[in-house]
Amino acid sequence: MRKRTLSALALLLIGFPALLFGGLPYYLLMGFFLAMTGWEFVNLAAACGARPARWLVFGGVIAVSAARYFFPTYASPILVFTILLLMSAHLLQFERGRAEAGMDFTIDAGALTYVGWLGSYLLDIRNLENGGWWIMFVLPTVWCVDTGAYMLGAAYGKHRMTPRLSPKKSWEGFAAGAFTGMLGGGFFAYAYSTWGPLQLPTWQGALFGLMIGLLTPLGDLGESMLKRQAGLKDSGNVLPGHGGAFDRIDSWIWAAILGYYFITWFVR
Repeated sequence: MRKRTLSALALLLIGFPALLFGGLPYYLLMGFFLAMTGWEFVNLAAACGARPARWLVFGGVIAVSAARYFFPTYASPILVFTILLLMSAHLLQFERGRAEAGMDFTIDAGALTYVGWLGSYLLDIRNLENGGWWIMFVLPTVWCVDTGAYMLGAAYGKHRMTPRLSPKKSWEGFAAGAFTGMLGGGFFAYAYSTWGPLQLPTWQGALFGLMIGLLTPLGDLGESMLKRQAGLKDSGNVLPGHGGAFDRIDSWIWAAILGYYFITWFVR
């Protein structure tokens, strides 16, 4: 618990200024999480017997995410050509005798797309008008979901929700997460509209928080599926007391996607 608390404080001290100021500091923060998540993703596959092209995936996630943040016009071509490069590398591996090279390519392409492309919605939100306010609306809302589900689920959870994927998750925790997400979303919408530049009705913020509470646990369960198949408890150990980067942002990725389209379709 001490390591977990110290790591959380360190992340807060580093992360809050980056969230506030945006630009290069924000990219370095999120780029670090995305790059390490891509590395951990393929490491989970390697634990299942795959032979991923780790460095190509790692570099591809950095290249795609940097382009999405700084040079959006070039993001799609970089993704396309990185996938072609991955296939070329695995063709060579097949020719050298790796019979499962086709599945290795599929894993790498999935890692690059899921982490590099979908994860970059964390960067897209920051690039919106009032992006600093929006990212401080989306991420704290999902943190409310995670905290409520963990604390209330641990205290009152009796009915297991996903015994195979995540045995400690309960329906009580799931309901608590949806409720605290709704409260958090409504509170942040009210606060940022009253004392900030956002024009977001409280009911709309609460509705977003409820949606986040209902859907982002799927991101957490998706990572659990990969870890269970690999036979590992954590995706990595980059954050003392917290596990890996993937363990931290599994639900952030889903929240960022949902948040981006919620903002651009229904708010802006």
